[in-house]
Amino acid sequence: MTLRYALPLALLALAQPVLTQPALAQDPAVPAYADETASSGLTHSFTGEWTFMVGGGAAAFDCNGDLKPELYLSGGTSKGQLFRNDSPVGGALKFSPVDSGLELDQVGGAYPLDVDSDGNTDLVLLRVGPDKVMRGLGECRFEEATDWGFDGLDLWSTAFAATWEKGADWPTLAIGTYIDRTQEAFPWGTCTPNHLYRPKGKGWDAPLPLKPGFCALSILFTDWNLSGTPSLRMSNDREYYKKGQEQMWKINPGEPPALYTDKDGWARLRIWGMGIASADVTMDGYPDYFLTSMADNKLQVLAEVPEGGNPKPKFADVAFAKGAIAQRPYTGGDIRPSTAWHTEFQDVNNDGRFDIFVVKGNVWEMPDFAEKDPNNLLLQREDGTFMEAGDKAGVASFRQGRGGAVADFNLDGLMDIAVVNRNEPSELWRNTGGDAGHWLALMPVQPAPNQHAVGGWIEVKRADGAVIRRELTVGGGHAGGQLGWWHFGLGAATETEVRVLWPDGTEGPWQKVAADGFYRLARDAEPEAWQPK
Repeated sequence: MTLRYALPLALLALAQPVLTQPALAQDPAVPAYADETASSGLTHSFTGEWTFMVGGGAAAFDCNGDLKPELYLSGGTSKGQLFRNDSPVGGALKFSPVDSGLELDQVGGAYPLDVDSDGNTDLVLLRVGPDKVMRGLGECRFEEATDWGFDGLDLWSTAFAATWEKGADWPTLAIGTYIDRTQEAFPWGTCTPNHLYRPKGKGWDAPLPLKPGFCALSILFTDWNLSGTPSLRMSNDREYYKKGQEQMWKINPGEPPALYTDKDGWARLRIWGMGIASADVTMDGYPDYFLTSMADNKLQVLAEVPEGGNPKPKFADVAFAKGAIAQRPYTGGDIRPSTAWHTEFQDVNNDGRFDIFVVKGNVWEMPDFAEKDPNNLLLQREDGTFMEAGDKAGVASFRQGRGGAVADFNLDGLMDIAVVNRNEPSELWRNTGGDAGHWLALMPVQPAPNQHAVGGWIEVKRADGAVIRRELTVGGGHAGGQLGWWHFGLGAATETEVRVLWPDGTEGPWQKVAADGFYRLARDAEPEAWQPK
C-alpha cells in the first residue's frame, strides 16, 4: 500500500469534524475482557515485510471432536501454528501448540471447511506461493490432499470463500489474489486474476480466472438478494486500481461467472477494501455488509427493496449515520486516519443485537496514517446506532493488527477475542461478562454433502418478536474464518424458537429451545442439546 494516495486522503479525513455520537438510545452493556495472552500459552507472531504487509489470518475450528474451537494462526515468514484448545469450560483460556502437519511457511491466511463431508474439518491455506488444501485426519492431524486435484498456482493469495452450488456434492472455492510479486519495480496496477475452482468428481477442475482482478483482500459468497443462489462479493485494495472498483460476480450453476455492472444496478465503489463481514443488522431479512478500509469504513444496506423482493444490487452506506465509520483512533492521542483489517459481526454482550469488532493496524509505518490505532468494538444500541467500547471493554490494543477471531473459546456463552499482529505477538482476551444477557449456540447439520449447511440460514426469535438471521457462510473477514457453533444473544429471554432455512430452500419448522445452551439442529429432527465437558 503506497503513499501515493495517502496524503490526499489524510488531509480529507482531517478536514472532517471528529465524530462524537450522541446517546440517542440507552447505551448497551459493555462486556469486560481480560487479557489472557501471557497465561494462555498462545505464543505466536505473524512475521514478514513486503509480501506480508497484508494477511495474518486466524482460523477457528474444532479438530479433535470436543467441539471447542482450536486456533490456527498464519505465520508469514515464520511457520503457521495450530494451537489445541485446552480451556476448561467457563475458565481461563489455555492453548497448546501441536504438531499437526500444518507447519508451513509463507502462509498468509487460513479457512476451515469440511470439503469431503467426512466429519473431519479440512483447512485451506493461502500462501505467497502455491496454496494448499490440507485434509483433516482427525485428532488435529492434517496432510496435503494431493488426490483432490487442487492446483494451488504460484501467486500471492489473500482472500477465500466457499459454497456448494446447487446439485453439487463437492464445494466450489474462490481464491482472491494480490499483486504480481515479480513486478516489484512497479507493482501498482499489476493485480493478478482471482480464480474460481468448480468441482470435478471428488476434486476440482482447472482454476477459472476471474478477470479483471483488483487485488482482493476479502471475498464472500453471499445470497444478497435471497434468490437462493449466492453471488461472489469482492472487496478490493484501491491502491492498485487501474479503472478498478469493488466487484460482485454472478455465480450461476452451469454458467460462466459474470460481473454485475451498472446495467444491473451495481453502483461503483472505490475503497481500500480489506475485510468483509455480513449479518442482517437492520433486521429486514436481507444481509448487510461491513467493509473495512483505510480511513472510513462502510456499513452497506440495500438501497431499495421492492414490494415482493427482487432488489437490484445497489447499496447505501449508513455507517456515518449509525456511528460505525470508525475512521480514526478513539483513544491514544493519534488523530491520523485509521487502517482497518479483519472484521466480524458478533453479539458480544448477548443483548440480541449484532456488534462489530474491527482489527486495526498501520500497514507499514505509513506516516499519514495512525501508528497508535486501537481495535474497535462497536456495540449496537436499541435504535440501531453504534457506540465505541473498545477501550472500556479492554481490547484497545495498539499493536499492528491484521487477522482475528471472535469465538466462544471456553464454551461459557460469552464471545472471546483473538487477534493476530504483524511482527508483534498475537493477543487473546477472555470475555468475563459484565451485564450480559442470555444466549444460544447452534450448529446446523445435514447429511453429506455440505454437512454444515453452508449457504443456508439460521433464524432465532427475540423476546420482542423480531427475528435474528444469520447467513451460513465460509469466507470474508481478512485472511481467516471460522467453522463451528453459531452464536446468538437473547437478552432477557430464557427460551425462544429457532429454525434453519436449508441450502436447498427447505424451511425447517420453528422449534422451542431453552436459553443458555448448545444445540445441534439436524434436518427432520428435534434440536439436540449438547453439554460441554
